[in-house]
Amino acid sequence: MAIVISAAQLKIIYDHAENIYPEECCGVLLGKIHKLDRTVVEVIPTVNAWAKSELVDDLSIVNEIARTKHTRYTIAPQDIFQAQKRGRDLQLEIIGFFHSHPDYPAIPSTCDRSQAWEVYSYPIVSVINAKVSDLKSWVLDRNGEFQPEEIQIIIH
Repeated sequence: MAIVISAAQLKIIYDHAENIYPEECCGVLLGKIHKLDRTVVEVIPTVNAWAKSELVDDLSIVNEIARTKHTRYTIAPQDIFQAQKRGRDLQLEIIGFFHSHPDYPAIPSTCDRSQAWEVYSYPIVSVINAKVSDLKSWVLDRNGEFQPEEIQIIIH
């Protein structure tokens, strides 16, 4: 199980993460699935639409840490709809969602897990002092736990 992504596509994600710092960046990954591997064809950076009025079903998450764009992200439904439309036009599908963790490791949070679905890859970029320091990708298993996903970087 791996996510296959080009160096140029990673640069788009890294630039987005560094430009949005100290807030979390986010975006959609369009691509193709072959067996257990997901190949990224297009990276779509989006606006972090998190607002203080966001509702969280799991109240334990509310007390975890302050809920701001520095610690949370959401992608607006219209952005997901546009990504789905673009994917349909290109005969691709949404294969994952990326986001950054400002001044925090590239490991999923409790909130990340509560919002994740098994069918997607979740690359997380750690950004320390406005510079990318790490990238890890995760997939949710059938037990609702994140497992590391291999990242295969290709050069175009």
